[in-house]
Amino acid sequence: MMSKQANKGLAGVIAGRTAISTVEAAGTGLFYRGYNITDLATYASFEEVAYLLIYGALPDAKTLIDYRNRLKALRELPDILKELLERIPATANPMDVLRTGCSALGCLEPETQTNHAANIADRMIACFASMLMYWYHFHHSAKRIETQTDDETIPSHFLQLLLGKTADEQDRKTLDVSMILYAEHEFNASTFAARLTSSTLSDFYSAITTAIGTLRGPLHGGANEAAMNLISGFSSEHDAELGIKRLLDDKKLVMGFGHRVYRHGDPRSSIMKSRAKQLADKRGEQLLFKISERIEEVMMREKGLFPNLDFYSASAYHFCKIPTVFFTPLFVIARTSGWAAHIIEQRGDNHLIRPNAEYIGPAPRPYPIKG
Repeated sequence: MMSKQANKGLAGVIAGRTAISTVEAAGTGLFYRGYNITDLATYASFEEVAYLLIYGALPDAKTLIDYRNRLKALRELPDILKELLERIPATANPMDVLRTGCSALGCLEPETQTNHAANIADRMIACFASMLMYWYHFHHSAKRIETQTDDETIPSHFLQLLLGKTADEQDRKTLDVSMILYAEHEFNASTFAARLTSSTLSDFYSAITTAIGTLRGPLHGGANEAAMNLISGFSSEHDAELGIKRLLDDKKLVMGFGHRVYRHGDPRSSIMKSRAKQLADKRGEQLLFKISERIEEVMMREKGLFPNLDFYSASAYHFCKIPTVFFTPLFVIARTSGWAAHIIEQRGDNHLIRPNAEYIGPAPRPYPIKG
């Protein structure tokens, strides 16, 4: 009997319908609820985009002020959660810290009819930086930091907690733009995982925990960290050229290049490249940026691959003095807005997600009965 051919990685399979975001048919643009990502990165703030994704429309000026004040009020952590964060080893992966913190908060502040998905989404977006930095400073600075700050925005709040002081305006804007670009991306692996969990009618925290676990993998969220480790391992442009060629000759994967849905380059990448260039010039770290550009040139010449969002986000974050291990957790904070929108949408017209599989095992055979 002929079987239908399975699509590896579900490539090309339409697995559902969404009104949240889409990649332009030609594979050249990305839109959040109809708004071009380039316009959002230029004119909007992360909070505006989060509100757009979760609540379905851009906020007016008063609504944005109210929303930012709401997020500010949700930054504090319960004492029990702080105690748990203190018990997580200093050697833990920061993604595991967020995954555990999210799950624990689900026990302390469970989803109910009054504490519904949008409320929890706002809570997660507001306090994920608090969780991460409380754990980090307790184990690495021997401090129990205050997680309530006066910063108006999520990016500023994160940098304030990390650095212990108000960050440079250009750094704050760079992080704001990057979080807009990371906020949503259609049916990517972690979003699909969140929708899959939601389709079972599980709770919001379980769906977000599932998404965090999926994003932890180096083929998804971890690519920005891998890209930074790659870039920083070269001492010159010439060294980078030779090193990348060796990797390609050895058929090794070069992280930060290529994307399944973009045929002519990731439209988000050029935005972050511009931001990284500005910070490189300001900080006098042109060499690192030039190494990045040489890697880009080699990958295009040798493989015809464009950099994706992760590649130049890596150096931009580095110039903002953000440790590499926090690159993917920042992805979590931003993408929680997109995950939340998809969970809410999945619940609105739910069908249990249960695909079929192409069986490639042995044909039916008798059990060997021993006499």
